[in-house]
Formats: sequence, C-alpha cells, structure tokens
Amino acid sequence: MAGGTWGSRNLTGHIGFLTKLLTLQLGTMKQILITGGCGFIGRYVTEELLAQGYGVRILDNLIEQVHGDATAAVPSGVELVKADIRDKAAVTDALRNIDGVVHLAAEVGVGQSMYEIARYVGGNDLGTAVLLEAMIDTPVSRIVVASSMSVYGEGVYRQADGSSAGAIRRRGADIKAGRWDPAAADGSRLVPGPTDEHKPVDLASIYALTKYAQERAVLIFGEAYGVDAVALRLFNVFGPGQALSNPYTGVLANFASRLLNGQSPMIFEDGRQQRDFVHVRDVARAFRLALEQRSAAGHVINVGSGHAYAIADVATMLAKAMGVQHLTPEIMGKARSGDIRNCFADISKARELLGFEPQFRLEDSLDELADWVRKEQAVDRGAEMRRQLEERGLVS
Repeated sequence: MAGGTWGSRNLTGHIGFLTKLLTLQLGTMKQILITGGCGFIGRYVTEELLAQGYGVRILDNLIEQVHGDATAAVPSGVELVKADIRDKAAVTDALRNIDGVVHLAAEVGVGQSMYEIARYVGGNDLGTAVLLEAMIDTPVSRIVVASSMSVYGEGVYRQADGSSAGAIRRRGADIKAGRWDPAAADGSRLVPGPTDEHKPVDLASIYALTKYAQERAVLIFGEAYGVDAVALRLFNVFGPGQALSNPYTGVLANFASRLLNGQSPMIFEDGRQQRDFVHVRDVARAFRLALEQRSAAGHVINVGSGHAYAIADVATMLAKAMGVQHLTPEIMGKARSGDIRNCFADISKARELLGFEPQFRLEDSLDELADWVRKEQAVDRGAEMRRQLEERGLVS
C-alpha cells in the first residue's frame, strides 16, 4: 500500500508538472509568485508583470530593516502572504496554482553578512532550500532567482599589453597600506575590464557565498526536476523606492540618506573603485524576460548597465542633483572586509538570451531619484554601520 500511495502521488506530480510545462510552451504562463515581492526590486517586478497581464502573488516577511510599513505598497489585486521563506507550510500554500516563481527573498548586505552570519545563511540558503523542497510537490514551470555580482569578487583585469591577468584578489597587507588597486606580480598596473559570466567566482564575503549557493541550488534543482531555471546576477541596482534608512542597502541609497540629513557621503578607500549601476526598472524588465525567453533556461546571466562609474564621482553627481553639491564625499581611506575594488558588467549574454537592453542610464536618472528622495524621510544610520564594522575589526 505504501508503494502504491507513493506511486499515485508521484504520477499526480508529474502530470501537474507536464501540464505547467505545456502552459509555458504555449506562452500562457500567467500566475507568478514573487518571494520578497514587497522589497525594492520586488515592487518593480510586480509592477512590470501586472502591466504585461500576469497575475501576481507575493510572499514576504516584511522585516523592519528593509520595509518599514510596506503593506500599503501592495497593488490592488495582488495577494500578499506574510510569512518567512523558511516556513514550508506557508511557502507550499503560496505555490498553489502558480506557474512561475521569481525568487528575490534574501538578506542583503556585504558588511552585515560578515557578522550576522547565521542570519544570512539561514535567510538566503535555508530559505531557498525550503522553497525548492516545496516545489517538488507543488511544481512550477520556471524559476528565476536573483543572484549578485558579488559572487565574482574582483572583476576581470588585463595587463598593460592587453593579456588576461587571471584571477585577482587584493592582499590584506596592501589594503592596510592604502594600496587599493590590484597589481600584477611584477608590480605593474592592471586595467579593469567588463566582467562576463565566464569569469570564475571568487567569494570574498558571506553574502557572496550565500548568493552563489542560492543560484547553484536553483540551477541544480531545475536540472534534476525538469524545471526551467535562470539565475540573474544583478549589479548595483538603484532607483526611487530603495530603503533609505537601511545602511546595508545600495550605495546610492546610502549616499542619498546622508545627503538628505545634511551629511557628506561616507566612502571607503579612496573613492576611485568602480561599479556598474543598473536602474531598477531595467532589472524588473530583465526578470520578466527571464520568465518568458525559453533560451535563458539553465543559464546564469549578468544584469547591469554595461558602464563603469567611480564611486566618488557618483556621490558628487547625486549631491549636485539634490542641490547640495557643497556636501563633498568624506573619503575614509579605510577598507571594509569583503569589499572588492572593481567590478562592472559585460551584458552581451543578456542581450543575446533575453533581448535585454538597458533604457535608464545613471547620469540621466539622478534627477528623478533626487526628486523622490526630497519627499522622503530617512534615518541616517551610516555612522552606526561604520561603528558596528569597526567594533568587529571589519574595517582596516
């Protein structure tokens, strides 16, 4: 009897999966679960999917550090399941009648991950494991998981003659001495270049470790269970609506919070480190395309702008947009444990597999961001963040 019961359940599951797979192939996948859907990116993904005729259900635990009171942000007609991603019963219930999943639920912050280790591993990796287990008995056609550029560690570097510099990691002694830029073995200068998905990962923080575990778990699960799985490695996401009072959120939100409170942006190292800033609306569109494009299944894909910006320049640009250009960046001359020097995206694969093209460049979007920031209130917790890191020896 036990064997017969298992067989019936297994057959039912396979029939359900095949039905959903056929639905995807016919282009009628319409019901999407967004984990972490009340977060910054999740709200824009919800908006993007609704505009394209999808039905959306959100699972989110609405933690105060990230959301404050985010329930008002849930659009009409969107069901909100308030629950922790590690609650398997709630996750299983949220998966009912769902065709695809956008998995955004995660703890976010390189610095904080270095001392709240159990929180990050539990929320990101255990949470993903619970979701995937629930999907065994409640199958979906496709899952798209948010990974991070942090998995690369340092980006791609070339030597002066244009040849590849290979794997690069800064030495602690050099960082303490204020030698911020990686150098070749002979001490010659290295030139940073666009980082593509072929670059081997180099995990420099607990946050990066958890994001890599998330993406690999999702792709392994997809291969084993015949579920289309896609991992999007997001670069620095910005735009109106980011949590201004969370010091571990995006760089631009941190700068905006400081500027709004009459404080200079705090910048680690010398401010010349380079990052790729991608607008949240472009990111939302990338998630929709990853749900729709069959050629993306099984792939890891960069989502960025394809442009490199020095951090100090970004702070100066934002201060000008906010009309407080007298608040020049505070260059700290210290480094945070887990930080890297340069990483910006090669988005050729996103163009090829998703048909993705960024529409909102940073320099053209700061006025919109500044207009939104002026209407907000923010508690500047930058000094608190710095103190927490310094107390634990994570700033050198």
